[in-house]
Amino acid sequence: MKTNPGRFFEDYSLGEVIRHAVPRSVSGGERALYHALYPARHALYSSNEFARASGLPDSPIDDLAAFHIVFGKSVPDISLNAVANLGYAEARWRHPVYPGDTLRSESEVIGLKQNSSGKTGVVYVRTTGLNQHDLPVMEFVRWVMVRKHDEAAPAPEPVVPDLAAAVDPGALVVPAGLDFTNYDFGLAGDPHRVGDYEIGEVIDHVDGVTIEEAEHMMATRLWQNTSKTHFDVTPREDGKRLIYGGHVISMARALSFNGLANAQMIAAINAGSHANPCFAGDTLRAWSEVLDRAETSAPGVGALRLRLVATKGGEAFTLKDAAGKYLPHVLLDLDYWVLMPV
Repeated sequence: MKTNPGRFFEDYSLGEVIRHAVPRSVSGGERALYHALYPARHALYSSNEFARASGLPDSPIDDLAAFHIVFGKSVPDISLNAVANLGYAEARWRHPVYPGDTLRSESEVIGLKQNSSGKTGVVYVRTTGLNQHDLPVMEFVRWVMVRKHDEAAPAPEPVVPDLAAAVDPGALVVPAGLDFTNYDFGLAGDPHRVGDYEIGEVIDHVDGVTIEEAEHMMATRLWQNTSKTHFDVTPREDGKRLIYGGHVISMARALSFNGLANAQMIAAINAGSHANPCFAGDTLRAWSEVLDRAETSAPGVGALRLRLVATKGGEAFTLKDAAGKYLPHVLLDLDYWVLMPV
């Protein structure tokens, strides 16, 4: 058999390491297409001159563009037959990605747990993206609900990894040379520093955007995310294509510019959940809550921990019901660290 139907739940083994095809050389086209898909305009990723004034050799590609590329490499081996991508943890950006870099990905299976229905199971993997020098550019844990091909196949011994609730701020990686001591707030578009944000503060990002089928399909093809649930309407009983969760993350992050324009770089994702499915026609809005602040060793650079919530309507600033279950209008709950001027 020369074609690949993708892996099913019973095809994974605890501890196996999967090297993903195909390496991808990054060009400025990734930035242009990323900015065409999302209203992304953080200055560090928009201007070589701004990046150089901040101590970097050039403007990197957007941190989430790098994430999508690394993630997309893993899809044919991890989530081609997924029902849903459930969550993220322990994600760290290790090195900026620049046009000209070549990225590849590999994943280690760190957990397996069959669901009670016997039709699906959850696969936990730690994925690492590496550049042409074999330097890790980022790493993350994600867990995916995957179909079983043979429902009679024996269930593996359940192993659920013990994941940190948050990335310790001392473990955040600040890119070499990053220096915000001469940061140009006027060019960045916002006067606010880390110290201007209070823990517990909630920010309404005001703007909304209606998700389009065509843009979602362009995104899944751009990031080479071949998961069937994003391409093919037949696996779902409702005949809908599920919007790629990363598309929701990037759209919400771009909307957060209005209120967090100086949150220049994502350093880590502590936790993330795709709370409810998103479909074409949904109008996405976003709000953030400030969870923590921290210092870094880099000159003029601080860290802010944020909760970014994407919704499709519903009561503003609501997240879960009395039982702790996500409300039906909540699409994304993302807990992450950003780097910004002090």
